[in-house]
Amino acid sequence: MNAKIKRSGITLLIVLAFLFTMVPTASAHEDELTSLQQTSKAFSSVAKKAVPAVVFIKVEKSVETGSMAGSNTPFGNSDPFDFFREREPRTPRERRQMGQGSGFIISDDGYIVTNNHVVGDADVITVKVNDGREFTARKIGSDEKSDVAVIKIDGENLPTLPLGDSDALDVGEWVIAIGNPFGLAETLTFGIVSAKGRRTVGINDYEDFIQTDAAINPGNSGGPLINLEGEAIGINTAIFSSSGGSVGIGFAIPINMAKNIKDQLVKDGKVTRGQLGVMIGELTQDLADYFGADSTKGVLVSDILKDSPAEKAGLEAGDIILKIDGRDVEGTGQLRNTVAMVAPGTKVQLLVYRDGKEKTVTVGIGELSETVANKEASELPKKLGLTVQDLTEDMRQYYSLGSDEGVVVSGVDSDSRAFATGIRPGTIILSVNRNKVASTKEFGEALQASVKTKKVLLLIKEQRYTRFVVLPLE
Repeated sequence: MNAKIKRSGITLLIVLAFLFTMVPTASAHEDELTSLQQTSKAFSSVAKKAVPAVVFIKVEKSVETGSMAGSNTPFGNSDPFDFFREREPRTPRERRQMGQGSGFIISDDGYIVTNNHVVGDADVITVKVNDGREFTARKIGSDEKSDVAVIKIDGENLPTLPLGDSDALDVGEWVIAIGNPFGLAETLTFGIVSAKGRRTVGINDYEDFIQTDAAINPGNSGGPLINLEGEAIGINTAIFSSSGGSVGIGFAIPINMAKNIKDQLVKDGKVTRGQLGVMIGELTQDLADYFGADSTKGVLVSDILKDSPAEKAGLEAGDIILKIDGRDVEGTGQLRNTVAMVAPGTKVQLLVYRDGKEKTVTVGIGELSETVANKEASELPKKLGLTVQDLTEDMRQYYSLGSDEGVVVSGVDSDSRAFATGIRPGTIILSVNRNKVASTKEFGEALQASVKTKKVLLLIKEQRYTRFVVLPLE
C-alpha cells in the first residue's frame, strides 16, 4: 500500500513538474508571437507611408523597322547573322515600342527618380500615381553611366518619399523593395542587405551597388529600396538571374550616389564628373612585395596622363594611393566612384606610398572628358593580342576579301588567346559584343563594354564561314 502511495506521489510530482514547466513555455510563445506581430505591423506601417509615393511608369517609343529586320532570337529582336545574308529589301515602317517600370516621387513639385534604362529615349512617358491619377511626364535628364534618371510631373498634393543615408546602411539590416514587377502595381517584398559596395557587377560604368535578397523582378526597376524608417536608401536596378525572375540576388543604386547625380540633372540636365588623370590597378600581393608595401590596401598608379591634374600635382607611376580626404581607398572601383562624384576644381588630399614612405599630395580635381574616359578601352585591343584596321580596298585585295563590312585583323600575338582560338591576319571581325562594327573607331567604342565584364564577344568571318568567339582580357 505504501509502495502504491509512493508511486502515486511520484507520478503526481512528475505531472505537476511538467505542468509548471509548461507555464513559462506558453508565456514565452506568447511573447514571441507578440514580437512577430509588432514586426509585422512595423512593415505594414512603413508600407502605408511609402507606397503612395511609388509610381508606375509606362513609356512609348517609335522605332523604324526596315530591310535588316529579323526574327526574335536569343540575341534580341534581330538575328546576328542577318547583316551578311542577302535578302530582298523591305519598305521601312514605323511601329510603337512599349515599356514599363517604376519610380518614386521625391518632391512635392513632382520630381521623380527612376532608372535611365526605364525611360531611356522614350517619346512619351506616362506616370500613374497610387491614387489613380495619370500624368504625362517630361524627362529632366538621365545618366547612362550610372543608370539614374529624373523625370517630372505637374500635379497637386503629391505624396513624397524621404531620402535616407545609404552610407549608414549595415549588412544584415532589413530593407523593403517596392515597385511594379511584371506590371503588378504596388508590390512589396522584404529581405536584408546581403552586401554593400558591389562595384564589379558589369552592369553600369559607375557601380557601388547595394545587394539584397528582397525579391526584385522585371518592372521593379526604378522603384525604391527603403529602410524601416520609411526612407529610400536605394534605387532597384537589376537582378542576377538565369531565368529572368528573382533568385534572391538583386542590386540597388545607393541613394547617396543617386542624390549627387539627381542634383546635377535637375540643375544642369547633365552630369559632370571629376578625374585625376591616372590609370590605376588593383594592388596584388606580388605587386605590394615588389614596391615594399606592408599590405595590399590601396590602389597602384600604373600611368599618369599628360597635362592631367595628377601630373601637375606630382603623382608618379608606381605610387600607391592609400587614402583620399582621409577615407581609406578600398579598390579601383571605389576610388573611381569617389573621384567622379567630386566637382571639378575641388582640391582633395591623397595619402600615397612612394619609395618606402607615405606622403600627402594635394590634387585639384579636373573634369572628366570622353578622351580620358575611353583611354582604358583603347588599351583593350592590345590586351586581346589583336591589331585591327579599317577594311579599305587595298586591304580587301591584300587578303582576298569579299564585300563584307567590319574590320580586318592585321596582326595577332602568337601567345594570345585570340591566336589559340584560330584568329589570324585576314580574319574579319563583323561585330563586337553584339554591336556591328564598320571601322576601327566603332570597334574601339564597342569594346568599352568589356572594361567591366573582362570578356569580349566577337563575331568573326573566315573565308565563307562565321562563328562567335569569346575572348577573356589578358
